[in-house]
Amino acid sequence: MNRFDFAPYRRNTVGFDRLFELLENTGRIAQNENYPPFNIERTGENDYQVTVAVAGFKPDEIEITAQQNLLVVTGSKHADSNDNRDFLHMGIASRNFERRFQLADHIHVTNADMADGLLLISLVREVPEALKPRKIEIGKQTVPTVIEHDDSKKKGPKVA
Repeated sequence: MNRFDFAPYRRNTVGFDRLFELLENTGRIAQNENYPPFNIERTGENDYQVTVAVAGFKPDEIEITAQQNLLVVTGSKHADSNDNRDFLHMGIASRNFERRFQLADHIHVTNADMADGLLLISLVREVPEALKPRKIEIGKQTVPTVIEHDDSKKKGPKVA
């Protein structure tokens, strides 16, 4: 098992604990997960698409949950009581699954669709205006915002 040591980075950074824990945990979990197969694709500057192979699943057997920084895709096959088929070979997996994707800040799910046995989930990065880079022009003064205090409200002895 190959494991990357983040100790040198941990002692020279502040506030990146969540990132290092995410990388360590993802590395451990990813070694055991391989069903169902998936692709993650960048389709634009701020657009992404996750494609999950869900052959044999119907749309009502798949649940997509988007939380803050987490996308969970769950597939649950319904047990059919009238299923008396006799398989000679069963190569198409139909087991239940849960696939988790860690999302960066400001990544949101915009659409989900199913076609040809593939689940297509579209995502977009929507950075709030306040967090976008701003160009600061040199030599132009902005009007400062002045916070005024009312000195008359100060209590204490008056010196004459």
